[in-house]
Amino acid sequence: MLKPAAATGVAAALWGPTRRWRAFDRLAGLAGAAALVLSATVPRPPLPVVAAQSQQGTNSTDAMTGAARAALIEQVRYKGGETFFAAYTGAPYTYASDLHIEGAGTDMTVHGVDWEGKPFDDPIYYGARIIRWRPRSAWGAMLDFTHSKAYAPLEQEVELTGTKGGQPLPPRAKLEDLFHHLQFTHGHNMLTLNAMLRLPSLGAMISPYVGAGFGVALPHAEVQLKGTGRRTYEYQYVGPAAQLLIGVELRVPRLSYFIEYKATTASYRAPLQERDGSWLPVDLWRQFQRWMQGRPPPGGWASTWLTSHQLIGGMGVRTLPAAPAP
Repeated sequence: MLKPAAATGVAAALWGPTRRWRAFDRLAGLAGAAALVLSATVPRPPLPVVAAQSQQGTNSTDAMTGAARAALIEQVRYKGGETFFAAYTGAPYTYASDLHIEGAGTDMTVHGVDWEGKPFDDPIYYGARIIRWRPRSAWGAMLDFTHSKAYAPLEQEVELTGTKGGQPLPPRAKLEDLFHHLQFTHGHNMLTLNAMLRLPSLGAMISPYVGAGFGVALPHAEVQLKGTGRRTYEYQYVGPAAQLLIGVELRVPRLSYFIEYKATTASYRAPLQERDGSWLPVDLWRQFQRWMQGRPPPGGWASTWLTSHQLIGGMGVRTLPAAPAP
């Protein structure tokens, strides 16, 4: 049995610096010999064969890249027969317009009312749509709902003609001298049915389009004249609406992003019911009942045109077109 001092000496001999480097040299020599043996025994292909194999690998990579690109193009290329569900937001610019109020003892026109959109104030500007494209065709149909807004800033000064409460109006006044509220801010809402047409594509992924349609204006009217104790605060049908649009769609697998310009116009003849409503279907049903009963609105009518430029952007999901019949 080794004594502690002897054991220490053996360990130093085995693992000391000199012995470690000797072991490393021997391992390196063995590895070099093995490499020489392998290089001598494994045949090397001639240089032309190596070049051919390299070219074959490049061609294989190019083929795989081309196949992947072709598969992507096949996924995104417009072929018709698809349905598109989308949502969007944007910003409008609404032209100034004349507002006519008619009712008991009142027949006045407010000239050149400026309207503000405030698209990013709550509730924000938004829209939703469904487009159905015909199979193997550039034509489609779209149901489009737009929730815009129209505020009349009450500090603006306007020209006036006519009478209010049986009294002649001054030639000019501020809106705040006539109104407590004048806005359509839970929606200058428009629901339209549109014909759509695909234009020639700008590559497989970029697809421009145009459209036009007609529908109805369904705003949330918020109107109260000074001197009246109650406001009109409800959803209403007020008249027809129309729009023209042109846009461009970026198609990726199953999704599309789009940017679009819309020109919209709507004729307003809002009944001033001087009541608070609830939500859209209920308010429209009550309005229909009043029509059937032939009851005129107690506050008269507020009439105007709202014509807007609108720039929107959004995204949506496309369904896959049906497979062709065998």
